[in-house]
Amino acid sequence: MAQPDDMLDDDDYPAYTMGRAAEIVGASQDFLRRLDEAKLFTPFRSAGGHRRYSRYQLRLAARAREMVDHGTALEAACRIIILEDQLEEALRHHQNRQNHQQADAA
Repeated sequence: MAQPDDMLDDDDYPAYTMGRAAEIVGASQDFLRRLDEAKLFTPFRSAGGHRRYSRYQLRLAARAREMVDHGTALEAACRIIILEDQLEEALRHHQNRQNHQQADAA
């Protein structure tokens, strides 16, 4: 089992209940359910079936709320965020690959 300090630093640890997550994001619980339905992310489920959210998921939800507040349709906002996330991951992978190639050449 992970140590408490490890969980506090883990962006993916599902620490927040739906009510607390909605409060932090500044959105309704229904909004968070709709993000799940739109497949922006899938919250962890507790043994009792309750949704639990990570800090990473809360950042995505806050970004989606911001976009929706500015007039972007929810589904479009989710798609944009997913594509941004995929691009960021691809850029990280590319940078790591370049770093390894430079290290191998040295």
